[in-house]
Amino acid sequence: MKKREQRSSKGSPSQRGAGGPPRRDGRPGVRNGDQQRKAAPIAETNTPSAEPARGLSPRSGERPAERVPLILESDAAGDFHLIDSGNGQKLEQYGSYRIVRPEAQALWKPSLPDHVWNGADAVFTGDTDEDGMGRWRFPREALGETWPLSLLGVDFHGRFTAFRHVGVFPEQIAHWSWMKERIETEKRTLKVLNLFGYTGVASLIAAAAGAEVTHVDASKKAIGWARENQALSRLDKAPIRWICDDAMKFIQREERRGNRYDIILTDPPKFGRGPNGEVWQLFDNLPLMLDICRELLSPKALGLVLTAYSIRASFYSIHELMRETMRGKGGWVESGELVIRETGLDGKAPNRVLSTSLFSRWVPK
Repeated sequence: MKKREQRSSKGSPSQRGAGGPPRRDGRPGVRNGDQQRKAAPIAETNTPSAEPARGLSPRSGERPAERVPLILESDAAGDFHLIDSGNGQKLEQYGSYRIVRPEAQALWKPSLPDHVWNGADAVFTGDTDEDGMGRWRFPREALGETWPLSLLGVDFHGRFTAFRHVGVFPEQIAHWSWMKERIETEKRTLKVLNLFGYTGVASLIAAAAGAEVTHVDASKKAIGWARENQALSRLDKAPIRWICDDAMKFIQREERRGNRYDIILTDPPKFGRGPNGEVWQLFDNLPLMLDICRELLSPKALGLVLTAYSIRASFYSIHELMRETMRGKGGWVESGELVIRETGLDGKAPNRVLSTSLFSRWVPK
């Protein structure tokens, strides 16, 4: 998938969800546990424990320089491309399957004729709300629950879920390509923390590039799926810790232990619940989460990446929060939108752009 970085004069809100009720990405609430056995990495869940209160740290110094708005554009990658969109839907190619799913931001008319859309292998029907459940209809023939996919050299399973999503969010390729390049060019082994890691595609890309990875998600089902993807990618011996626990509890323990990471990816939901009923509210909890993540960055850290879906906010909201969090740290904060470009049936005919999410990332100079 090609990644382009271009400036735009405006940004628009968009986003996603976790825990109990599903996120826009269809994940159940995510956060994760933190112990590692001596044998092969195994997903673990910590028992409930009282976590000491941790407030926001006072920050001083200059705010990092800024690059805004930054538009990270993806058109096609591996087994994925966006074929067409319109009338509140999108037509996508995932491997051998052509799929139709709801997309509220597709306000225009489709470019391709009806017979192309009618030839889809799977159509998501039912509740079109971001957090709504529904079911899949298979117009041509019944399909299995899973099928093989590949992105950036990593193999994994697509899956038809009740929350419209299929286990991967291709707009994230922009961040994954950025991460992969830095891991491969560094002359040291980087440590990557993937919070709200879902089915593990980002974690596997990082591990395949040579990083040591800690993957955190509150859903046992998602971690099980991620372990299946690890086996499918032939990365069974890769240094990945699969952690099933509440993300906030996990990062607070990591802070007290003095553990540090070179790259942190965080993709929190709008609302979710941890494995022991912990409640996550994005606007309430995000400032503290970012504050702790700053403390988890190593002295030679290469980036802190935040993605936000399905929220009623401008990218400037998370941009200014990131700059305040990173006061005195130097570097840059670059924020904007992740978008995907339509590329037609063959994946080679660039057309309109579909906005998918907001992001903000800190990088050193």
